[in-house]
Amino acid sequence: MPGNRTTRSWALALTLALSALGTGCSGGSDQATGDKTVLRYTWWGNPDRAERTEKAIALFEKQHPRIDIQTSFAGYEAYKQKLATQAAGGDAPDVMQLDYRQIDQYAKGGILLDLATQSTALDTSDIDPGLLATGKVDDTQYAIPQGRGTETFAYDAQQWKKAGVDLPANGWTWDDWANAVRTVSERTGKPGSVDPGQSEDAFEVWLRGQGKSLYTKDGDPGFTADDLTRFWTFTDGLRREGAVSAAEDTTQVDGTVENTPLGRGTASGDFNWDAPTAGFVPILGDKLVLGPLPAGPAGVGQYFKPSMFMAVADSTGHPKEAAEFIDFMVNDLDAARILGATRSIPVNDTARDTVVPELTGIDKQIADFQQSVEGELKPPPQAPPSGDSGLQTTFMRDYDQVSFGKLSPREAAENYLTEAKAELRQ
Repeated sequence: MPGNRTTRSWALALTLALSALGTGCSGGSDQATGDKTVLRYTWWGNPDRAERTEKAIALFEKQHPRIDIQTSFAGYEAYKQKLATQAAGGDAPDVMQLDYRQIDQYAKGGILLDLATQSTALDTSDIDPGLLATGKVDDTQYAIPQGRGTETFAYDAQQWKKAGVDLPANGWTWDDWANAVRTVSERTGKPGSVDPGQSEDAFEVWLRGQGKSLYTKDGDPGFTADDLTRFWTFTDGLRREGAVSAAEDTTQVDGTVENTPLGRGTASGDFNWDAPTAGFVPILGDKLVLGPLPAGPAGVGQYFKPSMFMAVADSTGHPKEAAEFIDFMVNDLDAARILGATRSIPVNDTARDTVVPELTGIDKQIADFQQSVEGELKPPPQAPPSGDSGLQTTFMRDYDQVSFGKLSPREAAENYLTEAKAELRQ
């Protein structure tokens, strides 16, 4: 969940630079050390994901001794900003991790390689066609999903049981959640949850539960200022009661689990995607439990989506080697065993069938959680339009104005929609 603050003017300038770059960028890695090809690979994640990724890469390099992988990672928000800067400067890494919300912008900005050109090096036959299609823009395969993930309400079960509330379960509603976090706060002296008002992801789930969508098929906002005002009035009211995290805690969220209120021990629950919750294990141990997100009057808004994608820079000097690396990370069974559920459940059908029965600890908990909501969730929305990635930061910034009492929920909602429409027209 994003959290670093940037100004809209910076985000707009960067988006314009990225869009103007087109297909003429040429700054990708073309390095070679002796007889070896060097590929730069970047991703976001936590230390657990980094450790497992490095182990998988060591295996790849052993199997491909003429290829060296140079790696870097950061928390989600810092990673997103750095990658955008690199791409806008013509220096995109050879292989990059992308979010569902970034595909459209990077593909239409001419940053990504058409992976169909590397079909001999990259096998996609064991990936569900529907899931594979989520990496397409205008019928061109620009990215390959690495896993299937969904959102979860991760919570400290010890605190929730201490409060004597019903634990999260399929079918609970936003009113049930609100009543529970109030009771947890009253009986434990600690907010029962992070404030979800700062999260566009949480708003999308709430909105889908109202029978609406974040975006229309044409890429316009699928909601009104009235809808967002209702959501922010709801969450801000809980903040004022002390049932969810205080503004000072919420604004420290930066895309890493360690800096969430749950990770810092200042709240007892967190809205997050399932794979990153592994980062809570060193903090909470076996007190960590994953629950479904609340439903609305129109049903469950939560959905399965590709947890993340791997893509290749169009400017790379080594498209074949880059495609071979993606093929390994997605299809190799030993790599799947190493990675576990750190990028959520494997997208390759054979790898999933092989790995899931062997999972333990938090990986097994993620797999079990996905199984528990299987058949309960509606189909995912189409990938968000260009501009949405920057709007996640705008969403947080505008809610900050509510949390710190500078704007009413209505004023902030109207501001956000005005900015969103302008951003989406770029």
